[in-house]
Amino acid sequence: MPSTKRDFYEVLGVARTATDEELKKAYRKLAVKYHPDKNPGSKEAEERFKELGEAYGVLSDPQKRAAFDQYGTAAFDPRARANGAGGGGGDPFDIFRQAFGGRGGGGGGDFFDQFFGGEAEESSGGRGEDLRYDLELTLEEAFNGVEKEIRFTKPMTCEGCAGAGAEKGSKVVRCPQCAGRGRVVTSRGIFSIQQTCPRCQGAGESIEKPCRTCGGEGRRNQSTSVRIRIPAGVDTGVRLRSAGNGAAGVRGGTNGDLHVVLSVKQHSLFNRDGDDLLCEVPISFVQAALGGEVDVPTMTGKARISVPNGTQSGTKFRLKGRGVKNVQGYGTGDLIVRVNVEIPQKLNAQQRAALEGFARVCDESVNPQAKGFFDRAKEFFG
Repeated sequence: MPSTKRDFYEVLGVARTATDEELKKAYRKLAVKYHPDKNPGSKEAEERFKELGEAYGVLSDPQKRAAFDQYGTAAFDPRARANGAGGGGGDPFDIFRQAFGGRGGGGGGDFFDQFFGGEAEESSGGRGEDLRYDLELTLEEAFNGVEKEIRFTKPMTCEGCAGAGAEKGSKVVRCPQCAGRGRVVTSRGIFSIQQTCPRCQGAGESIEKPCRTCGGEGRRNQSTSVRIRIPAGVDTGVRLRSAGNGAAGVRGGTNGDLHVVLSVKQHSLFNRDGDDLLCEVPISFVQAALGGEVDVPTMTGKARISVPNGTQSGTKFRLKGRGVKNVQGYGTGDLIVRVNVEIPQKLNAQQRAALEGFARVCDESVNPQAKGFFDRAKEFFG
């Protein structure tokens, strides 16, 4: 059957002559846009992210790119691998981290682990669990970047046994079930399955007298705090990884990681669209008709825009570089000001008389849009 996959150059939106730098730039821009952390629950974004990873994984490798240029996606058909064509793009999250200078394997949650250091090495004990902390920010904090101290409860090394899990003087012996390996192998027909030893939980050791404080686990729940640096430009859905600040490892095992998931509160003045900020500003009927200077808020203070005479409600003004700094370093967004003409609701006698006098001297040229609309409506109704 013919391949149903799209052309990899088309997926990244680049020409077939694109340089390595152009490929990386195109991939990074689209991968951030469709990353699952920025599109929670979106199957379409997830599939697009995988497609981008496959395309970049092939085109960023000279040998795979040459095979693709010659044979297309058929070069990575499983039936073709026996002929030396090789595999496709690989794990999309690994490709994402490589493109952004990240480290190691794993899932997609390590979106910004460059801010917190690399992976911890495994030790002989059981690795601690990864933990999640949901942190809400104001728009000002997300705009400027901020340091936050967060407090939470997690499994920490037991002070009674210093993490050994045993009472003082108690012997720690090699686990008889796994012979100290921490893993056991079971056979099922022609298959052999290796799994963590159920008796020692992978530690390879058994304890004669478990610690009374922690029950032999070598850790217990305690309150702690971590200070994290949040870069400017983050948005709702971004996940930061703080290496080693998850649960303590079991009996000397390495600590898990702490994943801080961010959400940004609604703001009273601004809405966010990517790196752009949107602000709706009311102006008076007189300002719209006669034009003038209008002060508008920005995240860094006041700015002034020139409103031309005859400005209609809904007109947008763009202030370059007054939006949010891109968290990946791709410049700064804009502030888009949308003016809404406010119609007077309560008029005193003098104001009403003035408007009635204005209405008497108006002709069709004052409201050309209304005249055009009613001319078309008259024609429509015959």
